[in-house]
Amino acid sequence: MTYLLRDVSTMSVRGLRLVSRDLDAMITAVLLPVIILLMFVLVFGGAMDTGTDYINYVTPGVILLAAGFGASSTAMAVEHDMSSGMVERLRSMPVTAWTVLSGHVAASLVKNLVTTAVVFGVSILMGFRPEATPLEWLAAVGMILLFVGWITWLAALVGVLVRSPDAAGGFSFFVMFLPYVSSAFVPVDTLPSWLRGFAEHQPVTPVIETVRGLLAGDVATVADPGGVAALAITWCLGLGLLFAVASGMAFRARR
Repeated sequence: MTYLLRDVSTMSVRGLRLVSRDLDAMITAVLLPVIILLMFVLVFGGAMDTGTDYINYVTPGVILLAAGFGASSTAMAVEHDMSSGMVERLRSMPVTAWTVLSGHVAASLVKNLVTTAVVFGVSILMGFRPEATPLEWLAAVGMILLFVGWITWLAALVGVLVRSPDAAGGFSFFVMFLPYVSSAFVPVDTLPSWLRGFAEHQPVTPVIETVRGLLAGDVATVADPGGVAALAITWCLGLGLLFAVASGMAFRARR
């Protein structure tokens, strides 16, 4: 177990170094969500009727969209390790080679924390006024990290399975699609009936509703047993375990 923790720690530090050296990607990961936030609030916000200030409504959705962008870069980083010979080098050393996936996931969590902090900062400057207590803030950040975790493990699986950087980059289309077809930008009851069912029964919607409720200080509704928070946690833990196991199996199978 000690050796395993050491390997995971080493690969995590490596992942963070790779992120810090790719300055262009880091700037894009931070600026793109901010631009999307500005666009929706300043361009579309005046036409949106969500029952509250639109900046309060849309901020959680933009944060999860940013997490998706971060995960897409993880898919490309894993694919590069698989195709560049890095993994083969690790297999020749006394290192648990699959921990390279854990390193990329850990780096993604840290990178998304930075992006989340920037988006929160810009949204507050634009008028976002959360009513959450420190404990509710902590719970909201924890929910965001759970979401980042499962979507990053999915990205790692994609990076192991594909055979080119272009294919890995195509993962960004998937992660961009889910938040748009959810309650991230408009209430789901405003969607067409044929699309509403998908929006109500996909993992992004309960996560957004949980984060939105926590930031609004509505912890009583969010924490209701069997309610939206329980559904969001179940989605994230279930999908995280599924994709972590699947990526490990795919990693061992690929030569």
